[in-house]
Amino acid sequence: MMAMDVVDTIRHADRLVERELGGEERQQRLRQRLREIYASQGIEVSDRVIDQGIVALEQQRFAYVPKGEGWQRSLATAWATRGRWGKFALAGVAVLVVGLGAYHITVVAPRQRATAAITQELQTDLPRALRAEYDRVLAGTQEAGPRAEATRLLAEGEAAARAGNLTEARARRTALFDLAARLAAAYSVRIVNRPGEPSAIWRVPASNPRARNYYLIVEALDRDGRPVEVPVTSEENGETRRVSRWGLHVTEAEFERVRRDKLADGILSQPVIGQKAAGSLDTRWTVETTGGTILSW
Repeated sequence: MMAMDVVDTIRHADRLVERELGGEERQQRLRQRLREIYASQGIEVSDRVIDQGIVALEQQRFAYVPKGEGWQRSLATAWATRGRWGKFALAGVAVLVVGLGAYHITVVAPRQRATAAITQELQTDLPRALRAEYDRVLAGTQEAGPRAEATRLLAEGEAAARAGNLTEARARRTALFDLAARLAAAYSVRIVNRPGEPSAIWRVPASNPRARNYYLIVEALDRDGRPVEVPVTSEENGETRRVSRWGLHVTEAEFERVRRDKLADGILSQPVIGQKAAGSLDTRWTVETTGGTILSW
């Protein structure tokens, strides 16, 4: 205990330590100085105790060395100082929660709904729609060609749906729908015969400037005389559109017959040149035609 007191006396006299321990023979002078300090206090200290105190001081045996910053100390410090940083931490947590909530509402949830909708369409809606359109085709015709086409489209559509190919599955459903609509349509094809509108034209094909192609301008009308739109593909550029009026490629003889008929009195004696019946894709023509068509003239 006395040695500890000696160390404490030396430690609280920083200037004394610096002065007495700074030069040669420091321990001897320090012993003398310590004897004087304790003598002035009426305390008798032996040389052995003083020596033990000096050795302990140099070894820092009685010095307090704080431990390093461990996680337990850090946690305790954080808890003790929570009043200073707690509000900022709560504000940060609130901002994070709001941000995550907004991200979920605006991004995650819509994406999940879209994925669920696509899955529902591929697994249930599209197969059901494909089968329904296929059944419409079979109910609408007894012709082998359209029925075989419907079977092919159904198989391709179902395979695309199983493979997760939404675009291809939808395309086959649309093709079946169009096929059923074309089979259900019934109309007559008439030569256009109105003032200011041509009934027949001829064109010079780009591939052969010496030739001429002859066309009758026709329209599709139902039994009540209303226009019917049908898919028509131009033989000039391959473009396909749904139209009720188009140019039908005919022979020069048919072209001349119609031209002379209209020039005679302005009226066509036989305006109806084709009939398309429900349940069939083909039109029965009463004129000689290549089947080629144009969309503009």
